[in-house]
Amino acid sequence: MHNVDRRVAPLITRVCFAAVVGAALSTVAADGTAGGEWRHHGGDHASTKYSPLTQIDAGNFSTLQVAWRWKSADQDIPYGDGGRYYTGDYRATPLMVGGRVFAVTSHGQVAALDPATGQQLWLYDPKSYAKGQPNMQPLQTRGIEYWTDGKVERIFVATLGKQLVSIDIATGKPDPNFGDNGIVDLAMDLGPGDYEINNITHGAPPIVVADTVVVGSKIFDYGMHNNSPPGHIRAYDARTGEFKWRFHTIPREGEPFVETWENDSWKKAGNTNAWSMLAGDDELGLVYLPTSTPTNDYWGGRRPGANVYAESILCLDAASGRRVWHFQTVHHGVWDYDVASAPNLVDIVVAGKPIKAVAQVSKTGFTYVFDRVTGKPVWPIEERPVPQSDVPGEKTYPTQPHPTKPPPFERLGITEDDLIDFTPELKAEAIEIAAGYRLGPIFTPPIVKGAGGKLGTIVVPGAAGGANFPGASVDPETGILYVESQTNPIGMAVVPTEPGTSDWDYVIAYQGTRGPQGLPIVKPPYRRITAIDLNTGEHVWQIPFGNGPTNHPAIKDLNLGPLGTPYGDVVAEGGILLTKTLLIGYLSKRGELGRRAQGTFLRAFDKTTGELLGEVDVDIRLHGALMTYMHKGRQYIAAAGGGRRGDGELVAFALPKDTSTVSERP
Repeated sequence: MHNVDRRVAPLITRVCFAAVVGAALSTVAADGTAGGEWRHHGGDHASTKYSPLTQIDAGNFSTLQVAWRWKSADQDIPYGDGGRYYTGDYRATPLMVGGRVFAVTSHGQVAALDPATGQQLWLYDPKSYAKGQPNMQPLQTRGIEYWTDGKVERIFVATLGKQLVSIDIATGKPDPNFGDNGIVDLAMDLGPGDYEINNITHGAPPIVVADTVVVGSKIFDYGMHNNSPPGHIRAYDARTGEFKWRFHTIPREGEPFVETWENDSWKKAGNTNAWSMLAGDDELGLVYLPTSTPTNDYWGGRRPGANVYAESILCLDAASGRRVWHFQTVHHGVWDYDVASAPNLVDIVVAGKPIKAVAQVSKTGFTYVFDRVTGKPVWPIEERPVPQSDVPGEKTYPTQPHPTKPPPFERLGITEDDLIDFTPELKAEAIEIAAGYRLGPIFTPPIVKGAGGKLGTIVVPGAAGGANFPGASVDPETGILYVESQTNPIGMAVVPTEPGTSDWDYVIAYQGTRGPQGLPIVKPPYRRITAIDLNTGEHVWQIPFGNGPTNHPAIKDLNLGPLGTPYGDVVAEGGILLTKTLLIGYLSKRGELGRRAQGTFLRAFDKTTGELLGEVDVDIRLHGALMTYMHKGRQYIAAAGGGRRGDGELVAFALPKDTSTVSERP
């Protein structure tokens, strides 16, 4: 569902004009990775995750060494009453600005570090843990945002304790002119409603476009009761912390698209939140937000209709919060197909026409590409009929959007032809296992467990499959987008609740889909990297990412080659870092070598072919997005790792000092 708000036609005219004359007026913001820096979570507000640095290349990548480590400061907070609580994997992406690295802990502490040694220069602790543990897992802070108006420089963090904090990067102290001594209470400004405020927190970095701080939220949605708040987007003045606007992701009475929440379900529905990373066009003054499924994720009997703006890409005017355009990738979702990653902004040329584009990869395995000013799809996106639900009380949507270009980067849906077939015996066993499930194309809905003698529906890609929160990276020089994805089939069924125990008639009951002899049930690749030329809408190359179960006794003699690291206990991590010549990613040793293996393989590939160029053996399990920076002639690559055992740390890699050069000194 695509719509442009007619009320913002003057805005579209204005930003189109700005696109033409912006360079002449010198209004284009500096690139986030210029001068060897890394100013934003995705490198820049376009979320390219690209740096033009070249010191680390194909010839020396494998000689990378650990240059420094920084033990996450939250390890120094004692557990217990008023102390830290257990968090998930340490995933936060550091920044590098003005000759210092800025890191954030899972608990929202912000530290300034020496970029050459990792020595801690200052630490600010908002003590969000003292406000109590949020009602959700995993608990993580994924990043921070840098902002300057040319006079002052600030780091913004949205904490698990519902705090938006503005920190002076020179002193490490909160800005006394912002909010209440540097802090805005994010438990406020959601608007009226009867919901449990403890079910909302924050983990992704905010984004600042011009002088407006835009904040999403993370909302818990696996309870038995319908008390999650709506995920309305909020914005604040970057200098004062004054509340500027709220955009209702679940429309209120009288607003556009409220009719898509039938039976007045907008009054009670929650979620529809932007929990992942955001993107922005500083020149056009626009912010782009990916949104999630409404409550609850798998049974929508209490929210009939298409449910706009759930599972959508939202384009808002950052100054006013007014909707410019939106596109809904899934109508009335019941598959947990959140749009889970930041959109990628890139200028492309299609059939000779320059286009300021935005590309959004998704759990669905599709890439949705639009003119980022008007919201018009670059290639047609067709509404196609899809299977309908037979769960009592459910009314799924009759059609779903299918992009005609680019081709899907993941397996979509499942039939008998998709089952593993390395040997006749494995194929026969896979067919027998699959007979206990409903199979079908993408958007085949869950069933009631046991209906028709079936355990559930095998959903492909699964809710943790496709492109998850690491999202995609894009080379702004070529317009080629690179996405890491995994198939990750999942068995989905719903089960009835006992009267009086829940606000829902049905809740999710996941069903395992382990294949024959413990192998995956579908054909490989199980994890892959795909290069997509956004100028043509075609794949450039696709490779299996990781070796996968090649040493399994049933297939080790078949010499199958890389199969892609299988799904299971290895979740989406890291994503892709692009440099001038390299594509860099990493894989867990646990996925590559088995459950007992600890650590990571850091790998570099040729961007043009997907050929593996080098590998570095890392002794820690990395989890965060990779970033790179240059300091005093030496290029570094850094990522966060560890965390579940209170052992989170930031690790930076560089070439041995006698081989690095000063040719790229910023």
